[in-house]
Amino acid sequence: MKTPLFASMMVVLALFSAGMGPAEGLDIQEPLPPPEYNRITGHVGPNRVLRENVSPAIPSTNNSAAAYVICLPIIFNGLELPQSKIVFASVRDVDTAEIYSMNADGTAQTRLTDNSAGDYTPALSPDGTRIAFATERDGDLEIYVMNVDGSGQMPVTQNLVDDYNPNWSPDGTRIVFASFRDGNHEIYVVGADGSEPTRLTNNLAWDWAPSWSPDGTKIAFNTDRDGNTEIYVMNANGSGQTRLTNNPAWDWSPEWSPDGLMIVFSSDLDTNTDIYVMAADGSGQTRLTDDPGGDWGPAWSPDGAFIAFASNRLGNDEIFIMNSNGTGQVDVTNHSGMDWSPDW
Repeated sequence: MKTPLFASMMVVLALFSAGMGPAEGLDIQEPLPPPEYNRITGHVGPNRVLRENVSPAIPSTNNSAAAYVICLPIIFNGLELPQSKIVFASVRDVDTAEIYSMNADGTAQTRLTDNSAGDYTPALSPDGTRIAFATERDGDLEIYVMNVDGSGQMPVTQNLVDDYNPNWSPDGTRIVFASFRDGNHEIYVVGADGSEPTRLTNNLAWDWAPSWSPDGTKIAFNTDRDGNTEIYVMNANGSGQTRLTNNPAWDWSPEWSPDGLMIVFSSDLDTNTDIYVMAADGSGQTRLTDDPGGDWGPAWSPDGAFIAFASNRLGNDEIFIMNSNGTGQVDVTNHSGMDWSPDW
């Protein structure tokens, strides 16, 4: 849950089949991303592209919906986890990505969407009752919202181009997202009911993966406007766009900490794709994970004590959880399917 939250990644774009570069049919010159990173779906992995099917994995046997409540903590591998839900994207029961939920310790993994199109980059609303996500069910990527149990799936955006990477405002009344609707990938905001879509960025670069600050005044996002993918921040109305990271690496998938003081993100600054954290002004950039496998798409727990992220360090895409200082990294999905794009 974002007390701003997908993403996010990811977008993910945060999202997530995989691949590199822009959506189909676009011819945009841009700097190369980290190997096999897909900005729209948020996925990192080999031989997977947006809208590509992969072989199904072992099906889940848990089809029940669970209540989303905060209560006594869960003790898991020495971590005292909050008993709140994590939503994520997965390719496991069918040959397309769907949205799932689970407890913070990986139990009660439950499928929430079920259609022949891909569903990506889920984002929990601040009150934990709704999930925004990107879906291809209408022929292109659109933003949908559903109840936390998967019921009531309704479109928020409806047009002929891709809308993706949704992220909630702290009061749950608006959704910020990336879109190609004006001929370039930019950041937009729209009411959670689909009303009053408003463009926030306007340049020839690719802007994506927005994340709303918990006080509602700022939005962090990715852009390649300087010739390399960096993290920027702007006021919630689109003004005051300011660069936070500045290095030759790709820095992406920013997400604010619940107290608004820190931003966690993915970067390949030190060769591997790993999880980093920095102060909200861009200072104090610190590496949290260090593994030859890729780690990406981080998301804070509601209390700020933990960070969930996707990793292929075990040879398969799984959701991991760690303390917010990078210690205690554990696999919580442990499934033969591909799992990524967590949101808490």
